[in-house]
Amino acid sequence: MAISIPMLWSGNLTETLAFYRVLGYTVTYEMTRPYAYGVVERDGFQLHFGPTPKGVTAEEAYIGCLIMVDEVAAWHAEFKAALRGHYGRIPARGTPRITRFRPGQTRFTVVDPVGNSVIYIQQGEPDLEYGGSTELTGLAKVLDNARIFRDYKNDDRNAIRVIETGLRRFGDTAPAADRERALAMLAELQPALDAPNQPEDA
Repeated sequence: MAISIPMLWSGNLTETLAFYRVLGYTVTYEMTRPYAYGVVERDGFQLHFGPTPKGVTAEEAYIGCLIMVDEVAAWHAEFKAALRGHYGRIPARGTPRITRFRPGQTRFTVVDPVGNSVIYIQQGEPDLEYGGSTELTGLAKVLDNARIFRDYKNDDRNAIRVIETGLRRFGDTAPAADRERALAMLAELQPALDAPNQPEDA
């Protein structure tokens, strides 16, 4: 049997390992000399943390990994509760943070203090159809594409751009229900951009 183990950046190793302890991981290895290296483990999988380059963050370098899990909603709920208990709030901006999770979503991301992105994905997640489902047309397809930006890429700015463009192109001919959905999504997304430093409370 072959096993692939991701190696992320360690940053301040003590701080990084402490963060993963909050999430229920067990630290199984910690070394500071001749270089920093650490290992955390839970539910049968491991994350390794090695040397960190200078002058760039892990988030800027897109360092991260995917973890396939059963019951992804339960994982998010557990992590959210643990982070709220530790920080007194749910960190939703900066580092560390956890992305929001809506009913029906199949993934979420935890960004650790170093900027590593660990993406937890529901086993059997269907393939995403970027650009919107090919089974849809007009504004309905636009909204499906915006949903991908919002829920999977955590890119509210592009989700807003897609919806606004879709309303200009299809708003006059789209069914009233689709126009209402588009306006509701815009009303939900815009406050997140207007108040970027507000923690998630839900």
